[in-house]
Amino acid sequence: MRTETQYHADAIAKSLALLGQRLDVETAPHRLEEMNAIIEDGNLWSDLARAQKLMRERQELMDAISTYKLIDAGLRDNVELIEMGEAEGDAEIVTDAEAALRALVETARAKELEALLDGEADGNDTFLEINAGAGGTESCDWASMLARMYVRWAEKKGYKVELQSMSDGEEAGIKSAAYKISGPNAYGWLKSESGVHRLVRISPYDSAARRHTSFSSIWVYPVVDDNIEIDIPDRDIRIDTYRSSGAGGQHVNTTDSAVRITHLPTNIVVTSSMKSQHQNRDACMIALRARLYQLELDKRNAAINAQHENKGDAGWGNQIRSYVLQPYQMVKDLRTGVETSDTDGVLNGDLDRFMAATLAMDVAGKSRAEANAEG
Repeated sequence: MRTETQYHADAIAKSLALLGQRLDVETAPHRLEEMNAIIEDGNLWSDLARAQKLMRERQELMDAISTYKLIDAGLRDNVELIEMGEAEGDAEIVTDAEAALRALVETARAKELEALLDGEADGNDTFLEINAGAGGTESCDWASMLARMYVRWAEKKGYKVELQSMSDGEEAGIKSAAYKISGPNAYGWLKSESGVHRLVRISPYDSAARRHTSFSSIWVYPVVDDNIEIDIPDRDIRIDTYRSSGAGGQHVNTTDSAVRITHLPTNIVVTSSMKSQHQNRDACMIALRARLYQLELDKRNAAINAQHENKGDAGWGNQIRSYVLQPYQMVKDLRTGVETSDTDGVLNGDLDRFMAATLAMDVAGKSRAEANAEG
């Protein structure tokens, strides 16, 4: 085979080896059989939460096995086609098989990155909070653009998106919004998005058409599984109810159904403004447990995180990414250096390239930190 083709085949084989290691390909079919046997036991469904958790784990295992088999078969089949085409002098077969190998490289690398999402909470659903920074209407509009961007990203992934709360801006946009995003590895992918996002553009709200810089912050934290115990004594929380607001007329949301819970030891505040006060209390407690768990994760990872502090201008604080729409178009991640001129694509949810680069960087940093600790 030609050097380029061999390079692609080697890259796929490398990714396949990692996928097989993470999956433990020898035991995976046996684990699937055990899960199937448990699911067939009618007693499982007496505990709905346990049943749902097992069904989700089973589906993830089935997907992982299927992915491994598809990549393995694709590699073997196309290498054989290339060798056959070269032996028979059939250039068309060789060209088609080489194109298939190139496409398979991208698939294998994407699945390899997903396999690296093995943190304690990476597989969990996630909460995503958006808060407008200083700057009034400009920042509120930017916050609403970010909300749309992340909703689009989640929908493309096939994730379920639930709006937990939203506070509208005085003139346009939003002051804040909170979403629950559910799907495989939702937290693992989105955790890299926490930080300050900066927008540079010609303001649609400035009659002089001047260029403005706006900031909004993103905060991501995992939904805590029932098997992770987070003790929250009643004395540590204050529960307030208030009148929720939203579009739909003066008679919409006129009862004090919205709930705000403050965790007194940490001053963490969570809110929910759905229709039912009982539903809001439950949602707030779930969010609070997630926030407290994220604090614990941050403490555990402090040494690793210190190695990956933002390298941008300290004046921007925790700024992680710039979105420049004027005088040129570019989105650049300040941690990894990944950039693109496709600003429309990014604002419509094309974020995987940024998340993948940050994930790869974090995994490399974690490996170095663990090696240094062992040394």
